[in-house]
Amino acid sequence: MQLLERQDESEESEIEKAAEGTTMTASDPVATAAGASVLLSWYLFYMKGDKEHGIFVGLWAPTLLAAAGYLQQRNVIGKLKRGMSTF
Repeated sequence: MQLLERQDESEESEIEKAAEGTTMTASDPVATAAGASVLLSWYLFYMKGDKEHGIFVGLWAPTLLAAAGYLQQRNVIGKLKRGMSTF
């Protein structure tokens, strides 16, 4: 039983290491693009009065962040499947 618990702890620490290596930061181009799309959508919605385009551009931010999150998750899973050979 203790052997299984140690193995689970070891797997969790490997997962944490892989996840730490793929974090999104404020300097990440995707995060910057998402922030810019929010600012542009506010400008279009409030300053220009173009509500449809403002909403459309505002939906780019969650789409970009979701795509980036998916790619990061795929990267972590790929590293785990390779047996953590890159760490």
